[in-house]
Amino acid sequence: MSMDFAQIRRTEHLPSRIAGQIGRDIAEGKLSPGAKLPTEHVLAKGFGVSRSVVREAIAQLRNEGLVETRQGVGAFVTELAARSSLRIEQDALHDRSSFRDLFELRVPLEIEAAGLAALHHDAADLAKLDQTLAQMTGADKWTEQGIVADLAFHRAIGVATKNEYFSLFIGFIAERISLAINAARATAVLEEIVEVTIAEHVAVRDAVKTRDPVKARDAMRAHLQGAAGRLGLVLQTY
Repeated sequence: MSMDFAQIRRTEHLPSRIAGQIGRDIAEGKLSPGAKLPTEHVLAKGFGVSRSVVREAIAQLRNEGLVETRQGVGAFVTELAARSSLRIEQDALHDRSSFRDLFELRVPLEIEAAGLAALHHDAADLAKLDQTLAQMTGADKWTEQGIVADLAFHRAIGVATKNEYFSLFIGFIAERISLAINAARATAVLEEIVEVTIAEHVAVRDAVKTRDPVKARDAMRAHLQGAAGRLGLVLQTY
């Protein structure tokens, strides 16, 4: 299957669009450093989306270093001195070669993350992987929530490495590629692509649980090879 990147633009992931708008407001000074963002409820109502979509948008902005969240208080625009310099504009990834380059970066990063997760995960990490898999295999697996759960699985692998930089970069890349996952579902036989994807994630989870880093890396490599094929990408590295 060859991915039509014009289709990606038409089906751009809602959280990415909302994060992009908030990011522009920050860049233009409409939201000042240290300012508190409106509540999830207010943002959801203003954008006409669900609160789960708003949460994903905030997570993307957090991964970009543009906002920070404080438990029980809310989300705030990051102060300039502490702001991350890493940023990839979503529009740049509408170009196939740019998207392929980002996916190639993802491959070695996530393969190694799977190996480290096998070595360092704890019970809470395994429970989080199981939770995201349950969401991926439940009634919502045919909907956008299935994509949200897919990306949450990969972020959970990053957290399980016990290396915050793996978690940061995997989360950042996951948000960037989510729109292509959405487009792949729109152009493929949905039942086939979802069931295959689930099986690949289960293999990664099972390998991590056995604490076998070699099997975990192999399972993640197989998943990413499959994902690249479903997106019509020819990668230079595996």
